[in-house]
Amino acid sequence: MNKKIKTEAVDYLFDAVLSLKDKEECYSFFEDLCTVNELLSLSQRFEVAAMLRDHKTYLEIAEKTGASTATISRVNRSLNYGNDGYELVFERIEPLKNEK
Repeated sequence: MNKKIKTEAVDYLFDAVLSLKDKEECYSFFEDLCTVNELLSLSQRFEVAAMLRDHKTYLEIAEKTGASTATISRVNRSLNYGNDGYELVFERIEPLKNEK
């Protein structure tokens, strides 16, 4: 964990996120918290991570998501050298994805 982000304010934010019960609550909270562009950027990074995990090429990812190669590279670095946060979430949501 990056010690620079471990603050009381970030803990408070994460407590707020963990208190959300469903997607509708997430929409309400994140629409209030983020600008539209911030939220779309976060979702784009998550989609890029999923595509990288599925071994898609940078070109395929850029074409589908509109992400820059710099963004794709940054996400790839997090997947390969980060704290395994993406992997943790993907493992948890994979069964949910297969239910749909």
